[in-house]
Amino acid sequence: MAELTGIPSAQLHDRALLGGLLIAAAGAAGIHAAHPPLIRSHDARGVDALLLLDGGHAAVHAHAPQSTLLLDFLAPEPIELARALDVFTRRLMPRAVSAERIVRVGRTA
Repeated sequence: MAELTGIPSAQLHDRALLGGLLIAAAGAAGIHAAHPPLIRSHDARGVDALLLLDGGHAAVHAHAPQSTLLLDFLAPEPIELARALDVFTRRLMPRAVSAERIVRVGRTA
């Protein structure tokens, strides 16, 4: 999960931009999208988008009043999450990025 701050409101309301970045980020991470992204706009807050992936999902949630975008990838290992995040940071150029990677360890029955 990552939080990107300092993003202009216009970008956080841009459905095509954020949906396209989700697709590009999944590709950069080495994951294939199962379907086109589901995108929903909120007048004040911005865009929410969900991309179903093979074995997981990627999502963005814009919070335009705070100039913030939340980015979440849930996918089986191994994937290149740093590459996915790089797609967003290169295009959106946030002032700050906070990211956390959680690795789930398989359970035995």
